[in-house]
Amino acid sequence: MKENIQEEIIKLIKLSLADLKIDPVLWDDLRLDSPQDIKFGDFSTNIAMRLSKALKMPAGRIALNILESINTYFKKFSLGDHIKEVKIEGAGFINFYLSESYLHEELKDILSRDVKALSINAGKGKPVLIEFVSANPTGSLSVAHARQAAVGDALAKILGFLGFEVKKEYYLNDEGNQIDILGKSVSLRMKELSNERIEFPENYYQGEYIYDIAREAIAKRIGDSNLGDFAAEYILGLIKKELVDFGVDFDHWYSQKELTKSGKIEKVFAILKKKGFLYDKEGALWFKSTSFGDDKDRVVIKSDGSYTYLAPDIAYHDDKYKRGFKWLINLWGPDHHGYISRLKASVEAFGRDKDSLSILIVQLATIFRGGKPVQMSTRKGEYITLREVLNEVGRDASRFFFMSRRISSHLDFDLDIAKKETVENPVYYVQYAYARICSILRNGAIRLDKNANLALLKEAEEVFLIKKLLKFTYILNVCLNTQDPYMLTVYLQEVAEAFHKFYDLHRVLTDDEALSKARIALIEGVRIVIAAGLDLLGISKPDKM
Repeated sequence: MKENIQEEIIKLIKLSLADLKIDPVLWDDLRLDSPQDIKFGDFSTNIAMRLSKALKMPAGRIALNILESINTYFKKFSLGDHIKEVKIEGAGFINFYLSESYLHEELKDILSRDVKALSINAGKGKPVLIEFVSANPTGSLSVAHARQAAVGDALAKILGFLGFEVKKEYYLNDEGNQIDILGKSVSLRMKELSNERIEFPENYYQGEYIYDIAREAIAKRIGDSNLGDFAAEYILGLIKKELVDFGVDFDHWYSQKELTKSGKIEKVFAILKKKGFLYDKEGALWFKSTSFGDDKDRVVIKSDGSYTYLAPDIAYHDDKYKRGFKWLINLWGPDHHGYISRLKASVEAFGRDKDSLSILIVQLATIFRGGKPVQMSTRKGEYITLREVLNEVGRDASRFFFMSRRISSHLDFDLDIAKKETVENPVYYVQYAYARICSILRNGAIRLDKNANLALLKEAEEVFLIKKLLKFTYILNVCLNTQDPYMLTVYLQEVAEAFHKFYDLHRVLTDDEALSKARIALIEGVRIVIAAGLDLLGISKPDKM
C-alpha cells in the first residue's frame, strides 16, 4: 500500500500531543487499535483516557484538545482525502473513520501489486534466529512439540514477510543422561528379542518404537557402546520426516555434542570468570545470576564435574549472537518457565540487552476424541504423536488448529471437528471461501478487470469487506508485537465470514456489467489476501473443494 495509514495517524496524534506540550514520557507507547465493531471507526486510540490521571483533567477535554490540534494537520499530511471523519466517542476514545475513496484506492493497489501491496518493511533486514521444537531425540514428537512447530514456522514466515532476515534452528540435545538411558533401553529390548529374561526399569523408554530400534540394531550388529548414538540418529530421522510432512523445515540443526567438543563452553566460562560472574562453592562452579535479577545463583558445573543444562545453553546463546543474529526467539514448553530468568541473566552478563532474547512459552494441548480427552503418559510412550494427528486430520487442519488459540492459552484440539467439512471447522471455512472465489473467477462470463470502477462498491457488505482486507497489515503488526500467529487465524476466519455474507446477499455477476466488474475485482482482492494469509500459516490453497 502507498502509505501505512496507521503510522500516519499515529504520527498525527503525536504531533498534536507535542503541540499541547504534554510530556512525551506519558505517550511514549502510543498505539492505535482496531475496534471490533466498525460503528466505532476503523482505528481508535484511548490516549486521552490514559493521560487523564496524570494531567488531572477529564478524558473528554483532553480528547477535544487533541482533536482540535489534529484538524490543523490534515492538509499537511494529505490525510483529508483518506479520513472521512474523526470523532470523540464513549469515555474519551478518539475514533478515525476512513473514506470510501481511500478504501477504493487501497483495493486497487492490492489488485495492481498483489501480495507486494500487503507487505511493510518493519524488520529492515534485522537478522533473527528462531529456535523451536528442539525435542530430545528419544521419541516421536508429541502434540506439545507439534504446537511449537506450527507456531514457530508460521512466526518465521510472518517475520520474513515483514522484512526481517529470519533463520530457523533446531537445538539437538544429542548427548547426556537421556541418550545413555535410550541406549540402555534399546539394549534391554535387544536381549528380550533374543529370548533373554529382563527386568525393564520404570525410568527407561518403554514405547513400542524401542523394539523397532532394537530390531534394526540387531540387524546391523550395533554394539552396546554405540546404541545410544544409533538410537538417537534413528529417532532423529523419524523426527525430520514428521516435520517435513508437517510442512516445517529448519535452516540448521545445532548439535549439543558438537558444541561440547568445540570448547566453546570453556571459552565462555573463562570470559564470565574474568568478569567476576563465576565462583566456586561446595565443590561446584556457580553463575552469579542474582547480579541480573535472578532469585538465586545457578550451578553450571556440578561437584562431580558434569555440566548442568545451563552450561551448554549459555555457550549456545553466546554463539547465536556471534553468528550475527540481533534478535533471538526461543519457543519453549511451560515446564521451562522458571528457566527464563537465568538464561536472560547470562545474556546480560556478556553486556547484551536482555530484551534481544525473547522466550515464548507455548502452552500444552489436550487432544479430544469423541468428546473426551485422550489420556497420555510420556514416559511409557503412551501419548498422541504428531504423526497420529497428521494421519487422522491432515497437515492443514493440524497446523490451523495448533495456532487457533494464543500461545499463552491451553489448547483443546478436537480431532472430530478438525475432520469435518463444514463451517464448524475453521480451516475448512477459510479454504472454502478461497475455493469459492477461484470457481467464480474461473467460470465467470466477465473477466477480471483491475481498472474496474470500484466507486460502484457502495453496499454495506462491500465496504465492510474492503475494510477487512485493509486490516491485513495491522494484523501482521499484532502478530509481530505479540510474537504469536494466533490473530492471523482469527483474521482469516473474519475475512471468510465477511466474504460469505457478501456473496449470500449480493450477486457477483449482474445485469450491470460495470458493477459486475467491480465485484469481480473485489473478490479477487479477497482471494489475494486469503492466499497471503494461508501461505504465512503454511496451509494449502485449494482452488476446488
